[in-house]
Amino acid sequence: MHGNNEIANLLPLEKVITLCKANNALFHSDTVQTMGHYKLDMQELPIDFITCAAHKLHGPKGIGFLYVNKDLKIKPLIVGGGQERQLRGGTENIYGIVGLSKALEIASRDLEEHQRHVSELKQHMAHRCVSEIYGTEFNGDSASEDSLYTVLNVTLPPCENAGMMLFLLDLEGIACSGGSACSSGAAKGSHVLEGINAIKEGRASLRFSFSRFTKKEEIDRAVDKLKELCTVSELA
Repeated sequence: MHGNNEIANLLPLEKVITLCKANNALFHSDTVQTMGHYKLDMQELPIDFITCAAHKLHGPKGIGFLYVNKDLKIKPLIVGGGQERQLRGGTENIYGIVGLSKALEIASRDLEEHQRHVSELKQHMAHRCVSEIYGTEFNGDSASEDSLYTVLNVTLPPCENAGMMLFLLDLEGIACSGGSACSSGAAKGSHVLEGINAIKEGRASLRFSFSRFTKKEEIDRAVDKLKELCTVSELA
């Protein structure tokens, strides 16, 4: 995983590529969180496989791609047709493919401007949280400027609203998450936070995601509401 979707840690692709080649291993990286948000030049990056999902860069849902290095040959999992260079039989999703292509074109065209805008929003929220909500902590590398700039994972101070925090924010129209969307139907908490021993009793951990469409006033409103919910609990 190039960029972790919960705690924003970034994997150094070049170092892992070197390690894999030294050990005669193939390297597949999930770049779903970073494709369209970072420059990934396949002419310069000697990686074996990467994957992309269009909806992560404002394209249509239900479409993505697998990049396979031209020097590699793989066996198809789905056979029966000559589609996708005989790697995956079945009718192509033409509308989705066109949508993905256009979304990637737009994202790449304004990449540096998007990075600057979104990074500033994330650092603004991190600064306000840690300076105005005493006891706030950040999970993984999410508050670092060297992390995935679209994700911030916050652990709030102990409060009575901790167990209801997601619900209360949702009532205010503030969208955030307690874990990964891929496992949103699961009853248990984030396996990522559990894996790094970041789940703390009586404290809510929330993942905030940012995009080029996010506005500074939306960030300020979210932080103001977090302050209110934490303060009310402390005084209750």
